[in-house]
Amino acid sequence: MAKRIIVQSPDPILFKKCRPVEVFDERLHTLLDDMKETLDDADGAGLAAPQVAVLKRACVVKTEDGYFELINPEIKSHSGEQTGIEGCLSVKDKYGNVTRFDKITVIAQDRFGKKKRYRVDGFTSRAFQHEMDHLDGVLYTSKCTDLRDE
Repeated sequence: MAKRIIVQSPDPILFKKCRPVEVFDERLHTLLDDMKETLDDADGAGLAAPQVAVLKRACVVKTEDGYFELINPEIKSHSGEQTGIEGCLSVKDKYGNVTRFDKITVIAQDRFGKKKRYRVDGFTSRAFQHEMDHLDGVLYTSKCTDLRDE
């Protein structure tokens, strides 16, 4: 495993839509392992592949509910609404309120290509949605009502 450099806004790679992962091999496993190490080192809640300069639909999330690897994730259902403070490892020293779904069901693949279903709510739902936005080139700052400095 190796710690990777986290790309900072306004780097154009952060605003590009990622390609689906089609090959589930050792390269993907290395990417995921490196992303986990990078996330742990940065003490964040999530990290998406474009944040380490890889345009693939892969992200990792680490919350009180556990550690999740999401490959080619899609929201299949949602309910409720929550508004809360968000920040981002690619947008240093900024934060603001973002409204997101409260509960979501996500279908994703694991590192071996096996489909998994996740039903999450609260902060974990927020983290999933934040990271999945990165896969479509969307930063939380575009959804934030009151972006401000820390």
